[in-house]
Amino acid sequence: MIRLTLKETPSVPLEAEMLSPDTIAALTVAEIRALPVHLGKRQRRVDEFFDVQGDPGDALELHGDLQRVKWIGRGMTRGTVRIHGNDGMHLGSAMSGGTIEVSGDVGDWLGAEMTGGTIRVHGTAGVQVGAAYRGAPSGMRDGLIVIDGSAGLELGMRMKRGTIVAGGPVRDFAGLQMKGGTIVLQQGAELRTGAWMNRGTIVSLKPIPLLPTFARAATYNPTFLRLYARRLAPLGCRLPYDDREGRYHRYTGDAAVPGKGEILVWEPHA
Repeated sequence: MIRLTLKETPSVPLEAEMLSPDTIAALTVAEIRALPVHLGKRQRRVDEFFDVQGDPGDALELHGDLQRVKWIGRGMTRGTVRIHGNDGMHLGSAMSGGTIEVSGDVGDWLGAEMTGGTIRVHGTAGVQVGAAYRGAPSGMRDGLIVIDGSAGLELGMRMKRGTIVAGGPVRDFAGLQMKGGTIVLQQGAELRTGAWMNRGTIVSLKPIPLLPTFARAATYNPTFLRLYARRLAPLGCRLPYDDREGRYHRYTGDAAVPGKGEILVWEPHA
């Protein structure tokens, strides 16, 4: 495993997309130290910012406050990235495989347009988690993102497949223009949840304000939630589905599009 420790916080954002198992696995320690990173418009070396130790392989571990370090794990297809501290923008962008785990908070565009793999954040996340970049037709197309804390605006914007779980409250426009996939809101969300969604499922375990363009369709416990509950349980995410505990109110929309999405709102028995 290669261990990188940040020497000091860079003065401006540092672009470090080369910090990925796909890049470092076949390199020596000396070659990893010489990898290019970009500080503003200037190309620099990894070892100008990080102390590099360990044995090359599919595992990468980073230590320090990386809030100004961007693009870690971009496009990764395999291996493991563990970050001990906070991290910056675009973490795991366009990744298709492997696992990223963060013991801290992360910035904006977490897992944007990812197509596979798993991201676990033991903290909070910024805006546009699993979203499409501006002008792109689709966001997240597969994979799993689990955030223990809260998340910002437009979580899952234009996502097409995959699963996003937020353990804390989420800001406005969760599931904006959603095309498919599943979002689980364990502590609910603010306004305009599911705005202009075409397809997909949003599950909220807390009451949320709904747009008037969503119509109540049924009250029941969907069978498919059992599969999600079993998948998420090892990650510490509980998803109720038992009739003895309560039921979900199902709402369909967004009729403004018109769309065929659904929002399931859990109501426990009194």
